[in-house]
Amino acid sequence: MKRALVFAALLAGSSWIGEVRAAGVDLLLVLAADVSRSVDDSEFQLQRKGYAAALTDARVLKAIRGTKNGAIGVCFVEWSGEQDQKVVLPWTEIRDEEDSGSAAAAIINAPRSFTGRTSISAAIDFAMGYFAKAKWTAPRRIVDISGDGTSNAGRPVTEARDQAIASGATINGLAIINDREELEYSAHTHPPGGLPNYYHQNVIGGPNAFLIVVKNFNSFAEAMVDKLAKEIDVAAEQGGAPASATR
Repeated sequence: MKRALVFAALLAGSSWIGEVRAAGVDLLLVLAADVSRSVDDSEFQLQRKGYAAALTDARVLKAIRGTKNGAIGVCFVEWSGEQDQKVVLPWTEIRDEEDSGSAAAAIINAPRSFTGRTSISAAIDFAMGYFAKAKWTAPRRIVDISGDGTSNAGRPVTEARDQAIASGATINGLAIINDREELEYSAHTHPPGGLPNYYHQNVIGGPNAFLIVVKNFNSFAEAMVDKLAKEIDVAAEQGGAPASATR
């Protein structure tokens, strides 16, 4: 009788352990940051700090805890020209303050990757390929593109976007308004109709896709918090996220 009870307990324990190990992540999120030449060093630092601050923000951590498995998979990629994509933070599971703190430190301490042209299409293609390197599967895959200008290198951005959407991914955007007067390429940062309109028409797409407009690099951190919380929040996914917002 005693052996039977012990065996039953072991089975129950094994079942519980199996459930824990089987628990995955509820979202695979590629944070893809524009580090092209229109982003100067001070703006680059504000952007980097904004990503780190957002990952450790209480609202974002609360949203993560509210998911089914209480975890998301995140990576951080910097991109510029057609051949310029670098993984700064490989796929990382974030469940709590310790996880997010380690991820934020890795992002803050890495050197800048590029200062070249702007290929949003190549950034999307790279992100889609990098999903295959994640050790988890998830019901949602999101590519989070931030940038201050139009795509001016690589294949047409709409081709990359449409291919990503067809595979079931969502592309969300942060359109950063760069109002530095000394910029030599204002047509790149201020296209006809405005950068937000460009992102709406050419970049974002897929289930519950949305755009947040960042008025300047100084408000990037707050905008990033809003964006991450919306992306993670299951209720936002079910109810539909807003088409755009401005910070």
